[in-house]
Amino acid sequence: MSSDGLWSIGELAARAGVTVKTVRFYSDAGLLPAAARSSGGHRRYGPDALDRLRMIRSLRTLDLPVPEVGRVLDDGEALEDAVAGRLRHIGAQLSALRWQEAALRLVHDCPPEERADRLRLIGSVTTPPETTALVRFWRRWLPPRLPARVVSTVLDHAVPQPPDDPTPSQVMAFARLHVFVSRPCSPTATPCQPAAHRRESGYRPAVLYDGLAEAFALAAPEICADRAPHEGSALDCFVAAYAASRGTDDTVAFRRSLSRELASDPRIDHYWHLTAELSTDGPPTAGAAHTWLRNALDTQTTGVAGAGAPAVGPPA
Repeated sequence: MSSDGLWSIGELAARAGVTVKTVRFYSDAGLLPAAARSSGGHRRYGPDALDRLRMIRSLRTLDLPVPEVGRVLDDGEALEDAVAGRLRHIGAQLSALRWQEAALRLVHDCPPEERADRLRLIGSVTTPPETTALVRFWRRWLPPRLPARVVSTVLDHAVPQPPDDPTPSQVMAFARLHVFVSRPCSPTATPCQPAAHRRESGYRPAVLYDGLAEAFALAAPEICADRAPHEGSALDCFVAAYAASRGTDDTVAFRRSLSRELASDPRIDHYWHLTAELSTDGPPTAGAAHTWLRNALDTQTTGVAGAGAPAVGPPA
């Protein structure tokens, strides 16, 4: 240290255990301002620069970008936000790696003759996967003029979130689901709107979906207890939602008609079948409740449970 108590750039670099090039880089970036200049124009640094340089190195070790480091140095309270941002970024990277690992195992562990098909299937999904196509499917599927709050509730319950640490079978299920919902639908083969939604004047879709949410909640304990689909308050609520949305009475004839109508739209059954493979933990999904109630209705009206059978729909 010279008589003025300042260090040259070389002295600062030596004390910090870094190269002169590193000190110059951070100085040029505005992170490490010099305290003064020598008569020859060389940078001179005070003892506080050593602590600042060590802080810069620590922050860079966490892979914070240089501009973010500058904000933290200028405002100590910015450190929490910066660290939280890095954690989110690293979490997304780890999720992507886990999906890649599961996808690789899916290809590696299958018979050689199936690998090309599996590669094409999983290649249609981003890593980590997005749910945009699933949301678009539901926005086409739901009836028009549905209040925004109802749409939001349906999307929250019907669109599965990809697991952070998926199994190979879950990668396959999500890829099949993504391909399935991305297919164009036609009025004859795979209608965008189910028969239960195609109603003219007097149809109140918000009443239907509010009632279905209540029916699903009533069915959940029955599903958790592993009880077979049966008559009761959950089924009555389910049917009442459809009847009230159409301004009609819940009669035996209406139940038979509703059973046939719901069976005529196999596309949603295939969707629930695939989402069930993704949601192996937690409370019953909307799809599980819908299937249970469909079975209960079919059993009551025909004596045969049909909705819980293997999903009817084009294989993905």
